[in-house]
Amino acid sequence: MSSIRWTFSRNIRWTFGRNMKCTDGCPKSSARELLPILLASSTHQLAYMLRFSANLSFLFTEIPFADRFAAAAASGFRGVEFIDFGGLPRQQIADLLESHSLKLVMFNTALGDWGKGDRGIAAIAGREAECRSVVFQAIDQAADLKCGLLHLMSGLRSRGAREQTLRDNLELLLPYAAQQNVCLLIEPLNSRDVPDYLFNTVGQVHEFIGSVNHPRLGLQFDLYHHRMMGGDVLASLEVYLGKAAHIQIANTPDRGEPDAGQIDYATALTSIDESDYQGWIGCEYRPRVGTREGLGWMERFQAKHASG
Repeated sequence: MSSIRWTFSRNIRWTFGRNMKCTDGCPKSSARELLPILLASSTHQLAYMLRFSANLSFLFTEIPFADRFAAAAASGFRGVEFIDFGGLPRQQIADLLESHSLKLVMFNTALGDWGKGDRGIAAIAGREAECRSVVFQAIDQAADLKCGLLHLMSGLRSRGAREQTLRDNLELLLPYAAQQNVCLLIEPLNSRDVPDYLFNTVGQVHEFIGSVNHPRLGLQFDLYHHRMMGGDVLASLEVYLGKAAHIQIANTPDRGEPDAGQIDYATALTSIDESDYQGWIGCEYRPRVGTREGLGWMERFQAKHASG
C-alpha cells in the first residue's frame, strides 16, 4: 500500500501506509487495520503537524512547577513533558493535565540519585533490581496518565553503565511496556554536557535499538545534543527522522530558543513538517530572558505555515 497523506485546514494530517504510526510515536498496525479504530475511537487523535510540547523542567521555571501547566496552556501549548514530577503526586499531575486540556507526551525514568552524581541507572550493572522496580512503576504511571512515551536514562560508564545490562533490563521491561501501550525511549546525550554517558551519538542508539529489535523501543532524537557532538542536523534528519519516536529542540551552543545559533531551525522544522513524522516536538531549551518573551520563534513559524 503506498503512502497517502490527507491534510485538513492546514494543520491536521493523516498518513496511511506501511509505516503508519499512532500519535504516541510507536509503530502500530497497518493502515487498513487502524483506520476503523481511528474513526471509531476518541482515544486516538489525528496527527497535528508540528505539535510542540513544553518541557516543564526547562520552560516556565520562573514560577512553581504546579503553575507551569496553566502557563503552558495559556501560551498555546497542547502537550507537556518533563524530567520528573516536580515533587507532585501522580493524581495532582493528572488533575492539572485535565484542568488545562494538556496531553502528557513524555517523562523520564530510571534517573537514579541526581544529587549523588547519577545520570540514569537503566544500564548500571548491579542496580538492575532498582531499575526494574522504578521503571515498572513509571510504566504504570504513564499508562494511568495516558502518556505514551517514557525516556529511560542509561547512566554513566564510570558508574558501571553497560549496553548488556540495559539489554537485560529491557528484555523484562519491554513486554510490560507493550502491554500498557507505552514506548520506551533511548536518547544520546552529548559528551560535553554529560561526560561519560553511555550513548553520545544518534548512530550508537540507532544501532543498539536495531539490535534489540522491539516495536516498543524507540529513538529520542534531540537536535541540540546531536549538534553539540558535531552532527549535521539537516543531513541527519534525512537519515534518522523516520526512525525517531520523539524529537527535542534547542539551539547551540547556549541551549536557548531555537531561533539564533548554529542550527538552522527554519529549515529543520520545515523539513520535519513536510515529512511523515507524526510525533511531538519537545521544547527542551533554557529561555534566554523569560519563557513567554522567548516564544516568538514558535508564533512566527506557526503563522508562516498557517498562511503558506
